Amino acid sequence: MAQAPVSAADPPVRQSAVTLRAILLGLLLMPPNVYWCLQVEGIWHSGHPSALSLFWNVCFTILVLVAINLGLKRIAPRWALTQGEFITIYVLLYMATALAGHDSLQLQIPVLSMPWYFADDSNKYATLLQPFLPEWLTVSNPDVVKAFIEGHNSLFDQGHWRFWVIPIFWWTAFIAALGLVLICLNVFVRRQWTEHEKLSYPIIQLPLALTEGGGQASFFTNKWFLAGFVAVAALDILNGLSRGFIPALPYIKIRHNEHVWSDAFTTFPWNRMGRLETPFYPFLVALGFFLPLDLSFSIWFFFLFQKAQNVLAAVVKLPDMPELPYSYEQTAGALLVLFIYTVWLARGHLSAVARTIFTRHDRLDDRNEPVSYRTAFAGLLVGSAFLYWFSLRAGMSPGVIVAFFIIYGIIAFTITRIRAELGPPAHEMVGVNAYRLLITFQGTAALGPKNLIMYPLYYWFTGRGYRTQIMPPMMEGFKMAERAGVSSRGLGWVMLLGLYVGGIAVYLIGAQLSFTNNSSFNGMVMHSHGHVKQTATWIEGLAKYDVLPNVPRMIALAAAMVFTAFLMFMRLNSLRWPFHPAGYALSMTFGVDYFWMCMLLAWALKSLVLKYGGYGLYRKVLPLCYGVLLGEYVVGAFWSVLSLFLHRPIYDFSPG
Repeated sequence: MAQAPVSAADPPVRQSAVTLRAILLGLLLMPPNVYWCLQVEGIWHSGHPSALSLFWNVCFTILVLVAINLGLKRIAPRWALTQGEFITIYVLLYMATALAGHDSLQLQIPVLSMPWYFADDSNKYATLLQPFLPEWLTVSNPDVVKAFIEGHNSLFDQGHWRFWVIPIFWWTAFIAALGLVLICLNVFVRRQWTEHEKLSYPIIQLPLALTEGGGQASFFTNKWFLAGFVAVAALDILNGLSRGFIPALPYIKIRHNEHVWSDAFTTFPWNRMGRLETPFYPFLVALGFFLPLDLSFSIWFFFLFQKAQNVLAAVVKLPDMPELPYSYEQTAGALLVLFIYTVWLARGHLSAVARTIFTRHDRLDDRNEPVSYRTAFAGLLVGSAFLYWFSLRAGMSPGVIVAFFIIYGIIAFTITRIRAELGPPAHEMVGVNAYRLLITFQGTAALGPKNLIMYPLYYWFTGRGYRTQIMPPMMEGFKMAERAGVSSRGLGWVMLLGLYVGGIAVYLIGAQLSFTNNSSFNGMVMHSHGHVKQTATWIEGLAKYDVLPNVPRMIALAAAMVFTAFLMFMRLNSLRWPFHPAGYALSMTFGVDYFWMCMLLAWALKSLVLKYGGYGLYRKVLPLCYGVLLGEYVVGAFWSVLSLFLHRPIYDFSPG
């Protein structure tokens, strides 16, 4: 596709999404949201505001602000926030929550001290881990470590905070550099995805509708909206009262772990299918309505396909391929093909971007981009250089650093593309990470302890599941500005500010919560030790299948790439082909367990709506979906906030 060169005429002047008061309000709301997320999700392992693509704590906060704004529009219009300002606040809160989330710094904060606290003769942490851990990135003082892990203390007592200052300084600088790289990558492809391919960005539909015009009363008075809101609000009020206060009241089971079908399969080989749960979350069914039919179908189909693979692998039982069906490699192979296809589609635009950066002729007009392409390229270089230097100083070797961050970049970029095009409710891909792929192709013996030691320290951004990956909401923020008709100029810098300030808030609040909570009730500690143990196992050389390059994994990855390419070819050449390769990528690992049945219900209901009512009925049903989403978010958030005051979990409406 031909690219439009720079015009001599000035582009239309658009109101900016970025204002000083929006930035200040977003920054002020960051600490309470970070505390909220870390306490209920990190400490109690409950509520899980960050486990889904559309963070419910952020939506609830925006809803409260919209309600206040509706009053301001009546009594003091000058003080009312615009939709662009809401987008700025939304982006800031999203960045902070992503860092505080279940797959992010909740995993890393305890790891900074674990190798010292849990060291004993049996695990040999003192000889396997401690000599290789960078002192400037960890906290090793025995008294501080003991107080941090065991709790009943404070970060600010006895000078404990002094031992955290240097690690927090360096890790927040790392977060800012990583964020800078991802923001710049988004800038390079924003126009291609938003204006040329016109991707739909399903995840942003609710926040855009909620904040349109700074909030509109008509949004809340729609009869379809009210029907959905009241129905699910009543359900969550009943379940919250039953679970938290009045056990005699009936309780309606909707959670994934309350309907476990696999318990009925006790004979071989069906008992090898893995856990099969049937979730019935109403808000996830509503969210599924925003997905294209081929994706919602593919998510539940390939989920069952993966269970069938587990059964077949148990029957076949090949001695030379002990990890059949190699689900992690299947996901990795699918992501790689999706990445290659996405870059191929954008090749013309990316060539034009390169000409804009390096030449003075045939340049694109980038005045309406968040930052100019040359600024983005400079930011990419600066951020990448810092990440390289940081990792080199931590002890990693140059080649491993480059390979590690290229793999991470491919995963982050492809997840962002999937979110922009298709909007899955979550994208948890446990076990698909740069370290597993490096070990597959090199083995732990070749990598050595100095490279392996960074595994638990880097696991927070490439390892656990990517549900809190920070690159997709960046692109969605740019799209929200475009849809709202406001300028995104400066929004990238706001995201960078949100990551840096949010990172400081997460480390300080997360450390304080760990200092004050008993370790037996500290979910962050309980869920992080496994990564430390795995690293010690690798370094000692006891990991049976990881010491040398793993050929069966390579074969599985290559086979998955071929299969994904076939799915892509059929989708491009047949209008009736029902299988989407992104559904295959999403469903091969653990994350779809939480919502596969919801996608099946959404697919069936949306198919019926479109078949018998067409797009006219579908558009009428959308307010119903908004009502269901906000009904659960509002009541679920109410129970969650109340739990903070009562110091105990009450009702968990969201999976995680």
